[in-house]
Amino acid sequence: MAAKGETVKVTQVRSAIGRPKWQRQVLIGLGLNKMNRTRELEDTPSVRGMINKVHHLVRVEDAG
Repeated sequence: MAAKGETVKVTQVRSAIGRPKWQRQVLIGLGLNKMNRTRELEDTPSVRGMINKVHHLVRVEDAG
């Protein structure tokens, strides 16, 4: 886990079309709902759990 104040950069690289509703809702919860949209999020266990749920649709990079 990252140190306090660390962030991760999450980019949606695959479409949510045809995916289950809960996966689309997780993307929206991460602030992603269109292709190639990027968000810089705080690196917390809850955010990491959401990323793990849709790991096949997103790319994750350290933002720092």
